Amino acid sequence: MERSFERSGGCVCGAVRYVATGAPLRVGLCHCLTCRKRHGAPCNAFAAYPIERVGIVGETRTWEDPQHGRHHGCPTCGAPVFWSAEGDGEIEIHLGGLDEPGQFTPQYEVWVRRREPWMPPLNVPQYVENRPAGSPS
Repeated sequence: MERSFERSGGCVCGAVRYVATGAPLRVGLCHCLTCRKRHGAPCNAFAAYPIERVGIVGETRTWEDPQHGRHHGCPTCGAPVFWSAEGDGEIEIHLGGLDEPGQFTPQYEVWVRRREPWMPPLNVPQYVENRPAGSPS
């Protein structure tokens, strides 16, 4: 559920900041091995936006991953901040980087075959692996 039209967030030390404007394209929860290891957490919660609606201030370090896109983080504190892929025009901000909690509720879960057994599924569409292209949420 949305609370405002602008959401701000950033890294742990504050060197990288962002403001996302408007409603996201979708909000998801990913349990894939890449997200788990990248975040050191059982899953990654994210909101996908058109790249032109996210303003970023500060220098980011980018890790290229031919299979999984570009991971962007703070070169000072090392916090992962967002993800992007070549040519899709989207940016996924990590919900853990938002300044205020409770701004979004995931609309779907992907890679649920890797979900921790103690973590109950949300009452949203569940995808064994990736969400099919063009599917709602």
